[in-house]
Order: sequence, then structure tokens, then C-alpha cells
Amino acid sequence: MTAQLPINSPFTAANTAEDVLDGIDLTGKTAVITGGHSGIGLETTRVLSAAGATVVVPVRYPDKARARLTGIDRVEITPMDLADPASVDTFAADFLASDRPVHMLVNSAGIMCVPLARTVGGHESHFATNHLGHFRLATRLWPALRKAQGARVVAVSAWAHRLSSVHLDDPDFKRRPYDEWQGYAQSKTANILFALELDRRGESEGIRGFSLHPGSIIGTDLSRYANESDLRALNLVDDAGHPVIDPERGAKTVRQGASTSVWCATSPLLDGLGGVYCENNNVSPIASPDDAAAAMRGEWPVGVAPHAVDVETAVALWELSDRIHSSQR
Repeated sequence: MTAQLPINSPFTAANTAEDVLDGIDLTGKTAVITGGHSGIGLETTRVLSAAGATVVVPVRYPDKARARLTGIDRVEITPMDLADPASVDTFAADFLASDRPVHMLVNSAGIMCVPLARTVGGHESHFATNHLGHFRLATRLWPALRKAQGARVVAVSAWAHRLSSVHLDDPDFKRRPYDEWQGYAQSKTANILFALELDRRGESEGIRGFSLHPGSIIGTDLSRYANESDLRALNLVDDAGHPVIDPERGAKTVRQGASTSVWCATSPLLDGLGGVYCENNNVSPIASPDDAAAAMRGEWPVGVAPHAVDVETAVALWELSDRIHSSQR
């Protein structure tokens, strides 16, 4: 299990992405942000660009992305579908041909609580998109991450990871009943384990991994499949269906929600650290076993579930993902 010890961060749950970037100059840096045209990914693109970075945004629908990213400087939009290994390979090959480093890879794209669907390779869509696609992207871009001589890979996870470990014997729900929340939760645990093992493998080459919960941000593309009655029961929307904003309880605006992604990608406070799960612009402690029940009451205590930071599970997931990755060449 990794050490999850909060540090002396001056930032809180209420701070925005602009707040945590104040005074940081990213001129000459290159970031790749999946989902960088929507929700907290769009805000991440905006603030990194404003700090001087060039931001590459790989997307399924370039025309939609161009409309949303109009007016943001130093943004490059290029096609890529995380659920399609060939598409990820094409994007990565084209990027590597540019001979540029990747200083920040922010894996912000994702799907949540979708009905059961499978990719061409037969993988359940949450696992394929949220985990396997990002695993393939990071490993394909490894030479560019190494070239940065100090890169950070940031995996956007979620509080929901506490609801499920990764079922290494059946990650694709082929032998167990499918539940959309379990599918989403498993993929979010996979994000944390991925960052943990990536950090172990990459540290000697200057590549550090981080994962995070951004907070609960209602009204973005990610939440379009969520049942409103579930959101109301969790105190994330009010009786009129409007998002509840209470950052200390984890319910945030998009600007607040993007802050921990940006903090993980850029903060000098994290120099020399890696493999940790973060919340509210700080490293999170290990969660209490009672915290999941608290969430069902509409409370959202901070912390990472022990099953998501287990080193042996992280290694096993990486090896499984690598086998899948190799079979799709």
C-alpha cells in the first residue's frame, strides 16, 4: 500500500484551477489532455493554455471540440477514440513523429453509468474507455514522456472508486451481472492503480503518476446518464434538479473541480512525490471503512479506499492491461 499522507498545501476544496496555477509559468511546456474540450477537461485546457502551455486535445469529434475551444490559444485538436486501440496508436504515432516531449498527460476523458456496451475487442465500455484506452495512450507516449525529463501523468478518478475493486478475473462482466455503477466504480479504481504502478515504473525516467477525485460536478457531459433521483438522494442536486454547490462536501463548480487535476499536473509542492491519490488540492489519507455509508447519507468524507492503493493489485492490473494491449497490436 502506498503512503497517503496529506502535505502542507495552502489550497482548499474551494480553490479554482486558476488559483493553484497562480505564479506558475508553463511557457514551452506541452500538455496532452483527453476530454480537454468538455467539463473539467475544458477548464484544464483553458488554464494551462493561459499559463503558457501548448495543449494537445485528442477527441472523438473534432468539430465539436473546435466549437468549444474557440478563443483558447495554443490548442491543437486531433482525432482519437479511446475505445479504439488503432485510433490511439495513430494519435500516438503522429505525436511521436513531431519529436516533442509531453510534460503533462492529463487523462480527463471518461464515461459514467452507461448501459452495458462492449468494444470491438469485447471489453466492457467503462473498463475499455476509462482505463484501457488511457493505459494504451500513456504507454504509447512513453518516449515523449521520457523526453520531457520531468513528466507528470494525471489520472482523473472519482469518489465512486470506493464502491468496487478491480475484478481481475472478470473485469468485463462476462461472468457476473452488470451494474452501471459497479462498472464505473471499477474503472475509477483502475485509474488509481494505474497511476500507482506507472509511478513505480516511471520514476527512474522522470515520469511521475498521480490520481485524483475532482469533486462531484453535476451538469457536464459525464453526468448525462446519471439518474436524477440518485443524484438527489446523494444531495448533489436540489429538489428542482439544480446542482448543489458545497465544495467542503465535495460538490463543486467546474472551475473548482478542475483545480486538483491542474494542481497534480503542475504544483511544485508535489516535486519528488508520486503514486498518490489526491483530493481538494492535497494528498488524501486512507479512507475509513465507514466512509462509503456516509456517502449514501449525502456526506462525502475525503480519503482513498485501501483496495485502490494496493501495490500487488496495481502490478497485477498493469500486467493484465499489458497483455490486452499486446493482443491488440
